[in-house]
Amino acid sequence: MASFRMLLGLLMAFCFTFCLSHRNPNEFALTSLEKSSTEEPEKKETKVEEEMDAEVLEVFQPTHEWQALQPGQAVPAGSHVRLNLQTGAREVKLQHEDKFRNNLKGLKKGKSFVLGRLDINTNTYTSQDLKSALAKFKEGAQRESSKEDEARQAEVKRLFRPIEELKQEFDELNVVIETDMQIMVRLINKFNSSSSSLEEKIAALFDLEYYVHQMDNAQDLLSFGGLQVVINGLNSTEPLVKEYAAFVLGAAFSSNPKVQVEAIEGGALQKLLVVLATEQPLTAKKKVLFALCTLLRHFPYAQQQFLKLGGLQVLKGLVQEKSTEVLAVRVVTLLYDLVTEKMFAEEEAELTQDVSPEKLQQYRQVHLLPGLREQGWCEITARLLALPEHDAREKVLQTLSALLATCRDHYRRDPQLSRTLGSLRAEYQALATLEVQEGEDEGYFRELLGSINSLLRELR
Repeated sequence: MASFRMLLGLLMAFCFTFCLSHRNPNEFALTSLEKSSTEEPEKKETKVEEEMDAEVLEVFQPTHEWQALQPGQAVPAGSHVRLNLQTGAREVKLQHEDKFRNNLKGLKKGKSFVLGRLDINTNTYTSQDLKSALAKFKEGAQRESSKEDEARQAEVKRLFRPIEELKQEFDELNVVIETDMQIMVRLINKFNSSSSSLEEKIAALFDLEYYVHQMDNAQDLLSFGGLQVVINGLNSTEPLVKEYAAFVLGAAFSSNPKVQVEAIEGGALQKLLVVLATEQPLTAKKKVLFALCTLLRHFPYAQQQFLKLGGLQVLKGLVQEKSTEVLAVRVVTLLYDLVTEKMFAEEEAELTQDVSPEKLQQYRQVHLLPGLREQGWCEITARLLALPEHDAREKVLQTLSALLATCRDHYRRDPQLSRTLGSLRAEYQALATLEVQEGEDEGYFRELLGSINSLLRELR
């Protein structure tokens, strides 16, 4: 029994020694192997990526159901790809049934497609193939862009010629390219020359009117004294020179404050009124009245000077002349514009304060309505309502309404005005009825009828 126990103890000692000899020595190491253990997976991942980069990628064949995309698999063009936020995996499915059915058939048959100059097998391709194809695609796009630029430049050269070539041809033809300024200087010199004939002067003024329609050109006319030369043309003994000089001035004054100021200082207003007050052809007076209108509009200082120089008396005499109905309508239109312009300027200053204090003060110094009442314009405008033209009647009705606050008492005491308004109401009532029958609910005659009815209500 003692020998058996000794044998059992030797056997256990032998087993323990054997186990220790085959034990991993790193288990009892006191140093950390964390660094070396992390380096090995990184090396393995890098090695795997390099192998995947160089190896042939398998083309994933999507269906109409979402399927997980495995690492290293390529997705056919046009497939619908999404990231599953729950699992973190990328999933793929077909997007258009007909299109990708054909693609899949081609994949099964092992067909190849050509991209640029690169043949790509639809079953397998490498990342290097993709990079090469993309580079060649960019090169092809650049070549196409350069070809388009060259074609565009060739088309421009075909349609247009270089300026140097044009200048050379003009020099050979003795043709000089002039600026607007140079042309206006030449025309003024031609008009002002004593050696120029009447026809040449008229032609120069006619051409000059075309250029001064532009605001900058009209202001350039001031820089070399051309405006004063044209103003002095109003003193000519030739009616045609006066007519065309006024024609040029009217175009230059229009909505051009700088030129309007220079014209007032140059005596244009006095000369225009003199021409209107003297015996002149009707065509000349039309042009002069046009120049006067463009000088006075939106220029309160000129309106003050107009009243001081007796402008209302001049216009009154112009209206009362025989066979001047056309001028009478234009005069009434001018008076209506001046009255409403002052009213709107004062209302705008009260509501928005956009009008400058200086300009507002100038408008307040224009005492137009008292002057019209004193010089009998209430009666004159009422008589003009008898004109036969509908357009003339419309303008007279507008002026009567604008003068209503000043001439109300005179209108109420004027029996002829009441008869005229009653007759016109009956006439336009019939015309408005015809308009309604023709389907025009808001016709021209209906508006005139409304103006007459409104005026009659105010005079009751």
